[in-house]
This record gives sequence, structure tokens and C-alpha cells, in this order.
Amino acid sequence: MISQEQFNKEIELIISNAVREDAGDGDHSSLACIPASAQGKGKLLVKDEGVIAGVEFAKQVFAYVDKDMKVETLIEDGSPVKYGDIVFYVEGASQSILKAERLVLNAMQRMSAIATKTKQFVDLLEGTGTKILDTRKTTPGIRALEKWAVKIGGGENHRFALYDMIMLKDNHIDFAGGLTKAINKTKQYLKATNRDLKIIVEARNLDEIREILETEGVYRILIDNFNYEDTREAVKLIGHKCLTESSGGINEKTIRKYAECGVDFISSGALTHSVYNMDLSLKAV
Repeated sequence: MISQEQFNKEIELIISNAVREDAGDGDHSSLACIPASAQGKGKLLVKDEGVIAGVEFAKQVFAYVDKDMKVETLIEDGSPVKYGDIVFYVEGASQSILKAERLVLNAMQRMSAIATKTKQFVDLLEGTGTKILDTRKTTPGIRALEKWAVKIGGGENHRFALYDMIMLKDNHIDFAGGLTKAINKTKQYLKATNRDLKIIVEARNLDEIREILETEGVYRILIDNFNYEDTREAVKLIGHKCLTESSGGINEKTIRKYAECGVDFISSGALTHSVYNMDLSLKAV
């Protein structure tokens, strides 16, 4: 993953762009009927159940919109919530609260859904030693929020983007002329460009596992779309030579069985691309 400093910059970009997108040259609905001097208070109300996420992000949004807004947090990120819970109160200029409202809700509803699904997967893996990873199958423009939500839910982040880790998948391998060529060319590239990036290589069958193991410098092998029997055999072949990761349509019904094959990680795009937003509201008090 990228550094915390770079991650923070991603969050700042998301906020500035989202406010630009939503507010434009002004929230004319509020400007038209609410005096600039009017003060108000709102509460973040839960109308669902799951794991709340995005509280800290909401604080950053409120501070960006109006540094004088104050937030009283009642429930922290990562906590279980149920219908009727109040997550926080926000006080300040009524116009400012309304300007930030939709961005806060949109982000928290999606982040909470992702955190909730991630926690479900984490619970299913309990006791196995296998960790759940996210993927790059995220919503364009808000990847940092979605990966943040995975962490809040107890999962781990995979690479952030194309630039912070090498991942040689089927198309890279085929375009490069084969596994060994792809790996060797990658190591030459990293040396020539003076980059220190971990290398993950996808294997489509046990023969490819064996071929990958003949080379040095592979950080993790992606055991992609294997059945349980072949996954167990792949883990046995790999041993402690490098880390292992299973992927490919793994869901709530199959994740435990893949973990029991002994893999270090399981990656799932479903954490971010197949969730239903948690129902939240920001209500005036």
C-alpha cells in the first residue's frame, strides 16, 4: 500500500472534488431561505444494522466545508450499530451543515456497507490464520475511501493501484511470452529503474506454480480459480518459499474452505463491488 502521507492526500482530493461537484458556485437552496448567521445542530441517525465506517472522514468533510463546525462523536469507526443509534452530533452554521450533508451521507453509507461485508468475511475466517484482502475493483475516484472502509471492517489492503506493486496476471504473462520471461523481464525492469516493488505472480494451474517456484524474487503467488484439492496441493508445493493468495469468485459459502487449504490470503472484489449502502440519515435536531 501507499504511504500514510500519500493516502491522506488522496482523501483530501476526494473531499475537494466532491464538494466542487456537489456545491458548484453555491448551495442555492440553502442560500435562498436560510440566513448566513443561522446556527443549527444535526444528528447522524442509523436506520440499519452493521458496522459503522466513515466517522473520521465525516469530520474531515465538516472541517473542510467550515472549520468552525463541531462534531460530538458517540460511536467510533468500526463499531457495531443498530437501527435508532446516533453516531454523532454536528453543530455550526446551518448552511454549512447542509452543504456537507450529502457528501457525508454518500461516503458513510458506502463505507459502512463495505466495512460490514468485510467484517462478515473476517468472522468467517476466524481461527484459520488467513487474512482477507481487497482488490482494485473499486468505484473510480473514491478508492481511498473504499480501502479505508475495508481496514475499518478488519480486512487488509492489497496494492493501492498499478504503481505500488507488481502483479503479473494472465494477460501480462501471455503478452510477455510466458511466465519465466515475464518474471525475468520484471526483475530487469525493477533493477534498471531502481524501483523496490514486491512481485505477485498469478498461476492458472499447478504446472505454472512449479514454473514460478523455479525463479527467485516472487513475493506472493496468486492461486487463481483453483478448486480445493489443487489449492491444497499448490500450498504444499509452495511451502515457505513465498506467500500464497487465493482468488476467483470466492464468496461467503466457500471462503472458509479455501482458508482451510492453508493460504495466507484470500482476495475478494466483492468487498467493494457488491455491497448495498447502509441506510443512514442526517437529521436536524
